[in-house]
Amino acid sequence: MSSRREFLSLLGASAAGATALTLWPGVTRAATGADSRFLVLMLRGGLDGVHAVPPWGDPAYARARGPMALTPAAPAADGAPAALKLDGTFALHPALAGAAELYARGEFMPLIAAAPPYWGRSHFDAQDCVENGTAVPHGAQTGWLNRAVAALPGADGLAVATVMPLMLRGPAAVASWSPPLPLQVNPILLQRLEPLYGEDPRLTAAFAQAIANQGADQAIDRDMRGGGMRGGGMAAPAQGRLPGLMKAAGTFMAQEHGPRIGFVEDYGWDTHANEAPILARKLKELDDAFAAFRAAAAPVWPRTVLIAVTEFGRTAAINGTNGTDHGTGAAMFLAGGALRGGRVGGQWPGMGPGELYQGRDIHATTDIRAVFKGVLAAHLGLTESALASRVFPGSATLAPAEGLLRAA
Repeated sequence: MSSRREFLSLLGASAAGATALTLWPGVTRAATGADSRFLVLMLRGGLDGVHAVPPWGDPAYARARGPMALTPAAPAADGAPAALKLDGTFALHPALAGAAELYARGEFMPLIAAAPPYWGRSHFDAQDCVENGTAVPHGAQTGWLNRAVAALPGADGLAVATVMPLMLRGPAAVASWSPPLPLQVNPILLQRLEPLYGEDPRLTAAFAQAIANQGADQAIDRDMRGGGMRGGGMAAPAQGRLPGLMKAAGTFMAQEHGPRIGFVEDYGWDTHANEAPILARKLKELDDAFAAFRAAAAPVWPRTVLIAVTEFGRTAAINGTNGTDHGTGAAMFLAGGALRGGRVGGQWPGMGPGELYQGRDIHATTDIRAVFKGVLAAHLGLTESALASRVFPGSATLAPAEGLLRAA
């Protein structure tokens, strides 16, 4: 591959590069059944899509990334394992080995050079735009995913988050769940609190009851740490925060009358310095999270689509501290048994000096709303009119992405 034109010509079912996304042919929920599931995973901080999905076939990639460049041919300069080859242009970071297996089964698809309509470099404004579903930050006080729940009769939504995220705020009733806090209290802390509570007659009884419950609480805590269920609660596994959250989401969504729409969020993707080891750890955690969700959601996995999205990408070139700064075009990850994966989605704009946005960023070629629209239309049955007027207001000229799902 030696030119931008050659990159953009790799369309359709070709395995040599990225797949273009076009119009939906009016598919409705009947195509996949009314019991489909849809999960959005928000990766906050700005994931470096070029490092997660290295475009090793672009001749400008190695020059821009220097010692951080990853290729399927050999280990990186810093001794990191070789990248996992997807086709003649793209690979996956070696930490995404589980995702590569899903890719081989047609259940995973990276989508490159994607961005919300906001192309600025503020985390807060970019995240707001991703979540409110309009063309500008603060363009709505509710979230597009909540509006999607409201537009689906009988659908339930779930936020696996401590605080309800903007994406799920709105008129539709949405449940929330967060991992239980440790229930065992340090005995020394209890000793110090006892005289304070003892001075207030209104709190003395409550404090005494809390002390009496310590034994029972510790038993519940042990049960939860062991992965059991108690009183409707659920334990998060000890193997990392994000895999635990995704396991919880999958367990709830796999229930017979579980929520059809879910949301999980993760932090720590802002990598201005020392990026390679940070993303090696974070991407391994993300890979484990995909596996945890798939295992927990096994009964509904064939009817599920998962989209991992971030607010923006990173600069094409590394900076002086072996990191990357806020950019534009990013990578999305799609997974699920209902997905037509096993290919790279989107259009690659190239990394050469004349191909970058403002001379520094990956130029975005896909509006993330088109991807969300494509899934909501074909997988959940929302009409294009509802998507354009209610879910993503003002987006009538933005067509839903085509070809994301397996044929019915």
